[in-house]
Amino acid sequence: MTTLPFALNHMTTPGLPIEQFFALARTLGMTSVEIRNDLSDNAILDGTPAADVAALAGRHGVTIISINALQRFNEWNEIRAAEAAHLISYAKDCGAKALVLVPVNDGSGQADGERQANLKQALAALKPMLDAAGITGLVEPLGFEICSLRSKTEAVDAIGAVCGESTFRIVHDTFHQHLAGEPAIYPDMTGLVHISGVTDHNVAIADLRDSHRVLVDQNDTLDNVGQIRRLLAAGYAGPFSFEPFADEVHGLIDPVSALKASMAYIEAGL
Repeated sequence: MTTLPFALNHMTTPGLPIEQFFALARTLGMTSVEIRNDLSDNAILDGTPAADVAALAGRHGVTIISINALQRFNEWNEIRAAEAAHLISYAKDCGAKALVLVPVNDGSGQADGERQANLKQALAALKPMLDAAGITGLVEPLGFEICSLRSKTEAVDAIGAVCGESTFRIVHDTFHQHLAGEPAIYPDMTGLVHISGVTDHNVAIADLRDSHRVLVDQNDTLDNVGQIRRLLAAGYAGPFSFEPFADEVHGLIDPVSALKASMAYIEAGL
């Protein structure tokens, strides 16, 4: 069995300075990382110049596959346009390949007709900005019932409606896929897979939150191994990026051993 192309999202170890995060990825045998703009006291929010991040990535031999994320991207307005311009510029200057696009997730903008129109408006506005910088837009449907974009099918349809197939891809997040309950996958349109597990068997699907997301092990209730197997069988060949949000993962004394165990469990299951 060939080794899966695992990647590491900075949310796995949000307390690590970015250089130590890059070094951790290499210790795990990974060369692909995702950086974030929602970690205080860390690049990007601490003001680290993009050129410095690019230099650190080069020094450690890692590729920044994405910046995670432009929030509320499908609520397009002047504020969002400015945020997008800043993040796209940062992505280009730090060498990131893509920008993750996260939809409104507060119960608003969900009405049928309204949400599709909002999505197309945002994609149409983002397309020339991303194209000019050579950055891919990674649309991430969220599985939460309050989300304005739960469906991958709607995401793919909207991308097609704005002729954005060369600009945009979707994110398959194993947690959100489970919550959304949508059987469809789009391997050809998938640019990134986020993996995390849920081991608490006592929480109803509708009550699951990011805080439940841990590393994948034998107690996983999301069928990560099955989801990964299905994606591979359908032809997906991109990265599988660890993105756990749970405090117990963030507080690990030895994240290397925990991540190695999770990687071994997933590969053995395949």
